[in-house]
Amino acid sequence: MTAHRILSWTPAAIVFDCDGTLMDTERHWQDARDLVLREYGFAPAPGFAERAKGLHYTECGRLMADEAGRPDLTAEMTGLLLEHFRDRVADNPVTMPGARELVLAGAKFAPLAVASNCPKEVVEDCLERAALLDSFAHIAVPDSETRPKPHPDVYLTAARHCGADPADTLAVEDSYCGIQSAARAGMRVMGVGPRPAERELGLVDLWVRTLDQPDVRRWAGDRVPRQTPRCADPDEVTGDLTHPAKG
Repeated sequence: MTAHRILSWTPAAIVFDCDGTLMDTERHWQDARDLVLREYGFAPAPGFAERAKGLHYTECGRLMADEAGRPDLTAEMTGLLLEHFRDRVADNPVTMPGARELVLAGAKFAPLAVASNCPKEVVEDCLERAALLDSFAHIAVPDSETRPKPHPDVYLTAARHCGADPADTLAVEDSYCGIQSAARAGMRVMGVGPRPAERELGLVDLWVRTLDQPDVRRWAGDRVPRQTPRCADPDEVTGDLTHPAKG
């Protein structure tokens, strides 16, 4: 890892993952996955939670159906997964430690965006319940033209809407799937979570246990506030952002 690439640097934009990074919702996805499998009489195999973490919810539904040996149940399981997840988020919209503080501090010196594999309305609902939605100028999610993580598309879209080159953009992520996406977009990556594996460590510039870590708080507080607090219109961005080189 090269921590100085983040802690001695002011990014032109910051793009956050949502589940498990900003919001304490990864456990809700896990609970929802387990509940769906149990409802169909199946139990998750060892390592299932790690394989499912960070996937687009439709891919997760397909994975559950495959795990159960019932690919014909993919659509049903996917629908139930999203329903159970939204019920749990509504009951407990909690932010991750340090997430609110980093968002508020970061918004003073860089435009902020979210890149998520969740449906946009789910992300907006989570952030609105946590009183953070207004801090973000754009939310990038998969659609008919934007592939989900681990493809780089959502991160490239977020950077473009912030008027920033991906090489000048910081991504904040907690999952291997998301870290792959940000790294493929050419961004510097701050990974967050308790137990990084070598595959994660090899792709991030800095790994922190929580966003409340003292060096992260100090870094955010030391940045110079920007004079024009807005995200640019994507049409104003010049240059080819499709295949950026990681800087």
